[in-house]
Amino acid sequence: MPSAIHSRFGLPVPNRWSVNSVAKILVVDDEPDLEILLRQKFRRKIRSGALTLIFAQNGVEALDQLKNHDDVDMVLSDINMPQMDGLTLLHQLNELNRDLRAVIVTAYGDMKNIRTAMNRGAFDFITKPIDFTDLETTIAKTLAHLEVMREALRSRDELVALRRELGVAARMQESILPTVFPTDSRFEIHATMTPALEVGGDFYDFFRLEDDKMGIVMADVSGKGVPAALFMMVSRTLMKGTAIGEADPATAVAEVNRLLVESNEESMFVTLFYATFNPENGLLEFANGGHNLPYVIRKDGSVEQIDCDSGIVLAVLPGFDFPGGALELEPGDVVFFYTDGITEAMNEEGEEFGDDTLAEVLAEIAGSDAAAFCEKVVEAVRVHAGDADQSDDITCLCLRYGDGEG
Repeated sequence: MPSAIHSRFGLPVPNRWSVNSVAKILVVDDEPDLEILLRQKFRRKIRSGALTLIFAQNGVEALDQLKNHDDVDMVLSDINMPQMDGLTLLHQLNELNRDLRAVIVTAYGDMKNIRTAMNRGAFDFITKPIDFTDLETTIAKTLAHLEVMREALRSRDELVALRRELGVAARMQESILPTVFPTDSRFEIHATMTPALEVGGDFYDFFRLEDDKMGIVMADVSGKGVPAALFMMVSRTLMKGTAIGEADPATAVAEVNRLLVESNEESMFVTLFYATFNPENGLLEFANGGHNLPYVIRKDGSVEQIDCDSGIVLAVLPGFDFPGGALELEPGDVVFFYTDGITEAMNEEGEEFGDDTLAEVLAEIAGSDAAAFCEKVVEAVRVHAGDADQSDDITCLCLRYGDGEG
């Protein structure tokens, strides 16, 4: 399906760089051969004036170049560089508030850095070794997206219409996230989501399955805003529909991945952790699609992360077997599911909340009910962030296995 942004304005998603495009691209990479390769690859566009390339070897030099060039349309940056890496550069670009788009270059399968880059505002990513056909397509998509958004900014009427559209999308999103939590003496579930923008890409879900089990989902769609919200809705619907007919979590996640790959022309992706819970015996079975691993808080206050391989994000590769596992909960145990908007929340000094701090907070609030777990963790994140802007959706879900007194 076409990009939501392009559909909004009636524009096709480009597969090739338009001959009418004029662009200035800042390339940030410490590999000297890359400049030679890019100048050779795009020599015709450079000679015709359709493209200007400027280069920097690290993030510090890139910021200097941006001071001298206020008309840069796109930044193409490696992640691993001396002095200032690509992820730090992305954070600095947000501070500049410039009208440009950033694309990162990273090693294939480096999903942690890809997720961090997307959360910090990267528009897209390409993998090493660079496929120049893919690079050209990515540039075309990036420049087309930038032009659409610039056109919107030129028109007050379009801005008003976009605001209305965001409001509708936000209400749609709110309507599908469950806000009424189960009342059951055997367990408690509570969840919360605070989007970074009007519409977020995170989602959680829980639903009844056969044999009195519960299905629980925690997921994070790449990007923000309307496109992420639409992809979130599709992912959620497919996960719930598949889970109802498939008892094995790993098989269910693999089927959802297959369906998403078939209709993912926008090259979006979603990280997802799916679990089934049996309230009769406390058995939790799960599968992971590149998502943050939940924590288990035992009744005695000890905290441990669920033992499972990371797997790969959904909607990227077909035919992938997703890792899974199982664990037995004891009465009084808690499972805390979350997205990286919690652990990667930064304060004004750029320090992340982090996994260690999350584990410490969870240990401190052991014994709380499910709602209190969510509320106290979110409050701890907000205290850590202080006056820093929220850069990512903050989402968590808590499952508390009954203490046997019900």
